[in-house]
Amino acid sequence: MATELPPAAGLPAALATLLSRRSAPALQLREPGPSQAQIDAAIDAALSAPDHGALRPLRLVLIRGAARARLSELFVRRMLERDVAAPPNKVDKARRMPLTAPLVIAVGARIAESPKVPELEQLLAAAAGVMNLLNGFHAQGFGAIWLTGGNAYDLQIARALGFAADERTLGFVYVGSFTVPSGVPPRHLEHSGIVRDWDG
Repeated sequence: MATELPPAAGLPAALATLLSRRSAPALQLREPGPSQAQIDAAIDAALSAPDHGALRPLRLVLIRGAARARLSELFVRRMLERDVAAPPNKVDKARRMPLTAPLVIAVGARIAESPKVPELEQLLAAAAGVMNLLNGFHAQGFGAIWLTGGNAYDLQIARALGFAADERTLGFVYVGSFTVPSGVPPRHLEHSGIVRDWDG
């Protein structure tokens, strides 16, 4: 069941929701996952992100149900093919993550030949879409996390998931129900060293 978001006094609801977002550990995500309508709403949010040239570079592959077990097997096989000495705890974690989260989304970007929109901007548009996807699930009360790593950038895994030659994988988003720990203070992050004024 989705978790109700705590209100934040004095802030518009949409901003309070953004400020309350946290990445939820993949191994702590549980059933139930989002419904199809909730998934569609999060995808609509993803497709509302900035997109120079309206090239729609974002690509999403939904992995749920029994397909998660096949993804788990694929993760383990490729991890051991890349490194036969991979630590058992890392192999076990790769095996378990797709099985605990009710929904796994492989995220990627299709890089188009464009005289106006360089590859970097297409990747930025896809990344902005993934951030909106995370916010879309969070706004509906679900936990989610975007993870990368060796399996995220593995060409054989990408091909097995149906990504084409002109598409680049950007990681996996894990989604599910997540209980926010009690006593988490409102977020107010330090801006020093990050933000500065420029006066010409």
